[in-house]
Amino acid sequence: MADSLTVAPTPDPRRVRAPDGSLLTPPPGWALLPPGDAGLTRRVKAAGPSWTVVEKKGRKTFSRGIWAPEAHISAARAELEAERATPAYAKRRASDQARREREQAEYEVDFANQVLRFLSFAPTFTAHAKRLAVVVTAHAAPVGSGTVARTERIPVERRAEAAVIAWLRHQTTGYDDMRIARVKGARREVRRELAEMSRALLDVHRRDVPHAVVSCSLCSALEKLQKPG
Repeated sequence: MADSLTVAPTPDPRRVRAPDGSLLTPPPGWALLPPGDAGLTRRVKAAGPSWTVVEKKGRKTFSRGIWAPEAHISAARAELEAERATPAYAKRRASDQARREREQAEYEVDFANQVLRFLSFAPTFTAHAKRLAVVVTAHAAPVGSGTVARTERIPVERRAEAAVIAWLRHQTTGYDDMRIARVKGARREVRRELAEMSRALLDVHRRDVPHAVVSCSLCSALEKLQKPG
């Protein structure tokens, strides 16, 4: 069997599991191309049959490489290395990098502004809102952070809201030290309850009534971040 397939890994590195559950051994002359070079992977897939190895963990999927004829891998790698050695490629790479950095900077500004809109703190707590927008954006917005801020499945305003609630869950509640029963839906319910607490905490700062830092978990968390070390 040498058709293009999406397969799952097995404990045996020389065998994979087909979609129908059967165990397969790659044909003679095939090799495993590790993940990490998208350009090379695309070329190898375009060259002919291949088996894409994907592992599912919960709701996430992880690439474990592709099996393909070793000759196709070698030829694609040599072709790509020659192309990447040209001045034109270097220039294009630099231009692409500059564009990505510009887009990321613009996204971070937009995201921070969305956080501020969601917070909608009273004038008394303007400094707190700005500080919170900075720290939430720094945590959630970087490329590869894996946070809700990087998903495109929901509008950016909802990403901002979710990122704030997530930050508060970790910084102003005991969530990280909680022992949560390993029962389906238990962690979701705990998060829902903590989210309600976080929203109530935010509402306190939407009223123009000063309060002591020591009595406020959010103010305390922000003050702690400002201290050196």
